[in-house]
Amino acid sequence: QVQLVESGGGLVQPGGSLRLSCTASGFTFSNYAVSWYRQAPGKERELVATITRTGGSTNYTDSMKGRFTISRDNAKNTVYLQMNSLKPEDTAVYYCNAEWRRVKKRYWGQGTQVTVSS
Repeated sequence: QVQLVESGGGLVQPGGSLRLSCTASGFTFSNYAVSWYRQAPGKERELVATITRTGGSTNYTDSMKGRFTISRDNAKNTVYLQMNSLKPEDTAVYYCNAEWRRVKKRYWGQGTQVTVSS
């Protein structure tokens, strides 16, 4: 069974921090680049960050640069998203996506809710 499971979401105050995890099973995780996306109610899904297969390169949407950090541990089949200095506009469901573009394979997790509010 191919599966991606996000965890670590919850309610935090503005300025606070949160770390999300995405754990994979049922496929060779190290073959896949991984991205975090988010979607707020009534808005389109947007890309947050991307990390390459070995973790050698990362990319971030401009509004998240300096606040969010993506990392991975292939031995644990896990990707992380460390979120600092959180703002109310960061409130959304956050999704994990694994992609092996060469063979056109892509998998999505179920999402985890992040709410930033006082």
